[in-house]
Amino acid sequence: MANIASAKKRIRKSVRETLVNRNRTGAIRSQLRRVEEAISGGDKSNAEAAFREAQPLLMRGARKHMLHANTASRKLSRLSRRIKGMPA
Repeated sequence: MANIASAKKRIRKSVRETLVNRNRTGAIRSQLRRVEEAISGGDKSNAEAAFREAQPLLMRGARKHMLHANTASRKLSRLSRRIKGMPA
Protein backbone atom coordinates (compact mmCIF):
# COMPACT_ATOMS: atom_id res chain seq x y z
CA MET A 1 0.00 0.00 0.00
CA ALA A 2 1.22 3.48 -0.84
CA ASN A 3 2.40 5.72 1.98
CA ILE A 4 3.12 8.90 0.04
CA ALA A 5 0.18 11.22 -0.58
CA SER A 6 0.86 11.59 -4.29
CA ALA A 7 1.00 7.81 -4.69
CA LYS A 8 -2.34 7.46 -2.88
CA LYS A 9 -3.84 10.06 -5.20
CA ARG A 10 -2.49 8.24 -8.27
CA ILE A 11 -4.19 5.04 -7.04
CA ARG A 12 -7.50 6.89 -6.66
CA LYS A 13 -7.14 8.44 -10.11
CA SER A 14 -6.18 5.12 -11.65
CA VAL A 15 -9.31 3.44 -10.30
CA ARG A 16 -11.52 6.27 -11.57
CA GLU A 17 -9.88 6.35 -15.01
CA THR A 18 -10.12 2.56 -15.32
CA LEU A 19 -13.89 2.70 -14.79
CA VAL A 20 -14.30 5.49 -17.35
CA ASN A 21 -12.14 3.69 -19.91
CA ARG A 22 -14.02 0.43 -19.37
CA ASN A 23 -17.35 2.17 -20.02
CA ARG A 24 -16.04 3.91 -23.13
CA THR A 25 -14.51 0.71 -24.48
CA GLY A 26 -17.81 -1.09 -23.92
CA ALA A 27 -19.69 1.64 -25.77
CA ILE A 28 -17.29 1.39 -28.72
CA ARG A 29 -17.61 -2.40 -28.86
CA SER A 30 -21.41 -2.23 -28.64
CA GLN A 31 -21.62 0.27 -31.47
CA LEU A 32 -19.25 -1.78 -33.64
CA ARG A 33 -21.43 -4.82 -32.96
CA ARG A 34 -24.51 -2.86 -34.13
CA VAL A 35 -22.73 -1.96 -37.37
CA GLU A 36 -21.65 -5.58 -37.92
CA GLU A 37 -25.19 -6.84 -37.29
CA ALA A 38 -26.65 -4.32 -39.74
CA ILE A 39 -24.10 -5.31 -42.39
CA SER A 40 -24.72 -9.02 -41.91
CA GLY A 41 -28.47 -8.36 -41.94
CA GLY A 42 -28.17 -6.70 -45.34
CA ASP A 43 -29.79 -3.43 -44.26
CA LYS A 44 -27.66 -0.72 -45.88
CA SER A 45 -29.48 2.33 -44.47
CA ASN A 46 -29.37 0.90 -40.95
CA ALA A 47 -25.68 0.03 -41.39
CA GLU A 48 -24.89 3.56 -42.55
CA ALA A 49 -26.73 5.07 -39.58
CA ALA A 50 -24.92 2.79 -37.13
CA PHE A 51 -21.60 3.57 -38.84
CA ARG A 52 -22.20 7.32 -38.46
CA GLU A 53 -22.72 6.76 -34.72
CA ALA A 54 -19.64 4.54 -34.43
CA GLN A 55 -17.30 6.94 -36.20
CA PRO A 56 -17.00 9.61 -33.48
CA LEU A 57 -16.78 6.98 -30.74
CA LEU A 58 -13.84 5.29 -32.43
CA MET A 59 -12.00 8.53 -33.14
CA ARG A 60 -12.59 9.76 -29.60
CA GLY A 61 -11.19 6.48 -28.32
CA ALA A 62 -8.10 7.01 -30.45
CA ARG A 63 -7.73 10.58 -29.22
CA LYS A 64 -7.99 9.44 -25.58
CA HIS A 65 -5.37 6.70 -26.22
CA MET A 66 -7.81 3.89 -25.52
CA LEU A 67 -6.85 2.34 -28.84
CA HIS A 68 -4.17 3.16 -31.36
CA ALA A 69 -5.07 5.79 -33.95
CA ASN A 70 -4.19 3.43 -36.79
CA THR A 71 -6.44 0.74 -35.31
CA ALA A 72 -9.40 3.13 -35.23
CA SER A 73 -8.72 4.27 -38.79
CA ARG A 74 -8.35 0.69 -40.00
CA LYS A 75 -11.64 -0.38 -38.42
CA LEU A 76 -13.47 2.60 -39.92
CA SER A 77 -11.95 2.01 -43.33
CA ARG A 78 -12.87 -1.67 -43.40
CA LEU A 79 -16.42 -1.05 -42.20
CA SER A 80 -16.89 1.76 -44.71
CA ARG A 81 -15.65 -0.43 -47.55
CA ARG A 82 -18.02 -3.23 -46.54
CA ILE A 83 -20.99 -0.85 -46.34
CA LYS A 84 -20.20 0.69 -49.74
CA GLY A 85 -20.02 -2.78 -51.24
CA MET A 86 -23.52 -3.67 -50.05
CA PRO A 87 -26.30 -3.77 -52.63
CA ALA A 88 -28.57 -0.74 -52.41
